[in-house]
Amino acid sequence: MSKEDAKKELKRRQAIAAKMGGPDGIARQRKRGRLTARERLDKLLDPDTWMELGALEMFTTEEGEEYHANKLRGYGRINGRIVYVQSDDATVLAGTGGKGVSGNVRQRGLHSELDPKQHFPIIRLGESGGVHLQSSMGSTGVLSVTFRSQSLLNPRKSPRVTAIMGNCFGDPSWRAAMSDFVVQVKGTCMAVSGPRVLEVALSERPTLEQLGGWELHAHETGQVDAFAEDDEHCMEIIQEFLSYLPSNCDEEPPRLEPSDPPDRKAVKLEKLIPEKRTKAYDMYRVIKQIVDDGKYFDLKPFFGTVLITCLARLNGRVVGFIANQPWHKGGAAGPEECEKATCFITLCDSYNIPLIHLADTPGFRVGLKAEKKKMPLKIMTWMEALALATVPKMTVIIRKSYGMGISNMCGPNCGADFMAALTTADISFMDPNAAANVV
Repeated sequence: MSKEDAKKELKRRQAIAAKMGGPDGIARQRKRGRLTARERLDKLLDPDTWMELGALEMFTTEEGEEYHANKLRGYGRINGRIVYVQSDDATVLAGTGGKGVSGNVRQRGLHSELDPKQHFPIIRLGESGGVHLQSSMGSTGVLSVTFRSQSLLNPRKSPRVTAIMGNCFGDPSWRAAMSDFVVQVKGTCMAVSGPRVLEVALSERPTLEQLGGWELHAHETGQVDAFAEDDEHCMEIIQEFLSYLPSNCDEEPPRLEPSDPPDRKAVKLEKLIPEKRTKAYDMYRVIKQIVDDGKYFDLKPFFGTVLITCLARLNGRVVGFIANQPWHKGGAAGPEECEKATCFITLCDSYNIPLIHLADTPGFRVGLKAEKKKMPLKIMTWMEALALATVPKMTVIIRKSYGMGISNMCGPNCGADFMAALTTADISFMDPNAAANVV
């Protein structure tokens, strides 16, 4: 090929990549109220920082139409820091993956998730119908799309973020399950298989919302950490989450100078915290008084609501709060709260974030429902995560801490580096009134 012919071929491929799935595909995306894969990158990344890998990879459909590979991969910056991003292009074959249609970046060893030397945050903007069946049938096809062991064995070197930005089945769901943080746009679905597969295989006909809508993951599964109103809001949530995380596990989280003095008196706490230990109050209001500028980043706010897990800053440094929430069920944690705590401890310990526990609990929830959900196992898994955590840990007993509650909230028997209590705090095996009745 001559130099002129090579230049023409380059321009031709660049034009195909720029048009994505063509006017019809982009129009369908607009009708759903969603941004295209490239528009999402523009909203997420600092201006003019996107460097795409495999931008000229093409494939031809059975109908003879030529498209670019529908997984956009590359590097950019968020607030000046390098990140690796994959953005699914749903305008091309609904973002489905398979041999050829997804490109060969992975095979060339440029895929950040498989390279332990690349210690940058990894972001997946997911909108994929799963596997492209036509290109994935047979042994060669299936082995090109099934999970690779490197993804499972690679230690948590850098933060992984998955955004569910459309209906996601298969691969985006696996990535979400492995991620440190998952955000879902309302009106989308995340599940193993789509409705068509379920109808054929099981004669089930669930709606997308029933199958994997945001309310299911918010209240029932706890697999999603945050929820966005639309694509732009989703990008803002990712940016905010990463502002609390280091680029990799060998760094400290970024420090921001607070506008309020760190040694200020939190005088409002005396009115916010009731003296009567059975009276409900909102622990979020307590946290807001403690942290820099009253700002915190809540994770899994609708799941396991008896426990609060959030990121915040004290004197500019990132910390993780685990706090009982007396506003719900008196602060008595159940199976969901145990899972929530375990996930959060793992996140903070992986990325050098100290843990602060605010304890105000009558103990754990008991009863048939809790036992059916393996309550003893969930409690001990939480405690094991706490015992294995190597970051600094401290506990403040706000009003009361009874039974195993004191242990799971990092009491003196569970590795607290520092422990404090308000002057009226009560520590015991159980509530004195209940103990008297039992005896």
